[in-house]
Amino acid sequence: MNLANKVLLALILGMIAGLIINVAGLNNIAWVDQYLVNGVFEVVGKLFVNALKMLVVPLVLFSLIPGIIGIGDVRLLGRIGTKAVVLYLLTTAIAITTALVFAAGSGIGKGMDIPHTSDFTGKEVTSFADILIGIVPTNPIAAMADGDMLAIIFFAIFFGIALLSVAKQSAQLVSFIEQVNLVIMRMVTMVMWFAPYAVFCLIAKALAELGIELLSQLLGYFLVLVAALLFHALVTQMLFLKGLTGLSLGMFLKKVRTAQLFAFSTSSSGATIPVTLRTMQERMGVDRAVSSFSVPFGATINMDGTAIMQGVATVFIANMYGVELGLAGYVTVIITAVLASIGTAAVPSVGLVMLTLVFNQVGLPVEGIGIILGVDRLLDMLRTAVNVTGDAVVTTIIGKTENRIDLEIYNDPEAGMIDEQHEAEALHLKP
Repeated sequence: MNLANKVLLALILGMIAGLIINVAGLNNIAWVDQYLVNGVFEVVGKLFVNALKMLVVPLVLFSLIPGIIGIGDVRLLGRIGTKAVVLYLLTTAIAITTALVFAAGSGIGKGMDIPHTSDFTGKEVTSFADILIGIVPTNPIAAMADGDMLAIIFFAIFFGIALLSVAKQSAQLVSFIEQVNLVIMRMVTMVMWFAPYAVFCLIAKALAELGIELLSQLLGYFLVLVAALLFHALVTQMLFLKGLTGLSLGMFLKKVRTAQLFAFSTSSSGATIPVTLRTMQERMGVDRAVSSFSVPFGATINMDGTAIMQGVATVFIANMYGVELGLAGYVTVIITAVLASIGTAAVPSVGLVMLTLVFNQVGLPVEGIGIILGVDRLLDMLRTAVNVTGDAVVTTIIGKTENRIDLEIYNDPEAGMIDEQHEAEALHLKP
């Protein structure tokens, strides 16, 4: 069984274990809650997520710099950046529109009165001007320490362009950076060996804490949001990919599955960057010059899944409170969501920050967000998988349109697969 199938099996078993614990009320038993759910499950899951996050900054830095050297043309980098911005914002606009159509057509929330005790207070939204100013870091080391991805990307591009101009005199430095990148990619592979166990723990903990009673109350909201997310991922994004590249959708879906599973398990596009980068470079054959820019950039500003949640949640809460949004309200939601996908890029809990901004724009009480918080953890997992799928789609489109993709690798179903036995023997380790 390959790694992707092991992760999928672990995810299914984790779901079963978590639901059993929740439905049977085992999480009300002190030792189960303390030592299993918030003990073993939480520790193993967080250790794995931390290990992935540990690799994000060095991987982006040491992958993007030699990628720029490999391009050898700053104008090409400009085209890649322009295409990435346009495609990411366009798909986000389509995503929020899709969500509004699904939600308005279903009429979710009308006549409902769900009691809730969750007090939700809005978070401060970083202004668009501050985001633009923050792209140029005053201290690149601090930006790396804080994981400020836009600033890291800017510094890496700036450093890469400067190094490109003196590449002949700095051949040893270029070679050193290439070797560091190889080591970090190897570290990603080693961390992924432990993925099945971590995925089981992450999923089991999430579902053990999910209130089934609350889920039944919010079933309409839950189902409409899931339907909108799946439609966008499997129809809209696939039409984009097929229409702009002509590549095999079956091959894409097969190869992107590992990144989707990691995104679903961790609920973090940022933590999934090492896996997504490895998938795009070694499984899809997209040139590092494209993927090392597009993937972390997409993880920062591409909010397709989050935008869909905003649209469905806005209509749901508006119907519950009896607020008529109207055409102007829907247009406001679309514009706000697209702009917020950039303007809140560097803010933690980005989904709630963006939803707070949308609610304020259309005049809905921010406290209404407390109603959906109970099931947000599970839905966050699914919308993160949609976000990462969008990152992969846009990266593949750019790679194909710029002739920066190896079609032999893309069309080879076995290309880039992790052979645990072979890798372990090469490192003199036991898998």
